[in-house]
Order: sequence, then structure tokens, then C-alpha cells
Amino acid sequence: MTNPLILVAEFRTDSRYRLARFEGHGWEPVDPQEFEARAHELFPDIDLKDPQLVHWEDRPWEWPAWRPGEA
Repeated sequence: MTNPLILVAEFRTDSRYRLARFEGHGWEPVDPQEFEARAHELFPDIDLKDPQLVHWEDRPWEWPAWRPGEA
């Protein structure tokens, strides 16, 4: 397997974000909307469902619970 363009770190419940490493751009904390927007900004034609391009350490497409107003 080649290195994926995007690596999503393990699921953590102490943050509303997940860390994602975008190839050539380092790690960034992102929520679901930011993740998709940033991925398509950097890699316009990426298929986010392709496991060769996007690797999730665990819990693919799951995000910590967060409600507006929480820090």
C-alpha cells in the first residue's frame, strides 16, 4: 500500500475535532465539514471513500459529539 494522501488520527472524545494529516500540509484539527472542504481544496478530485487515498486509524467517518455553545 502506498502512503495515503490523508491520514485521520484516532477518535478522541475530549475534542470536537479529529486530527487529519494532509499530504504536504501537516496535521490539522478538523470537524466533519472542515475535513471535507479542506480535502477537496487540497485534492480537488479525491474520492474520500477510497481507502488507498484516505486512511482512518479507527472509526471511519465518526466524529466526537459536540453541541453548539460547547468549548
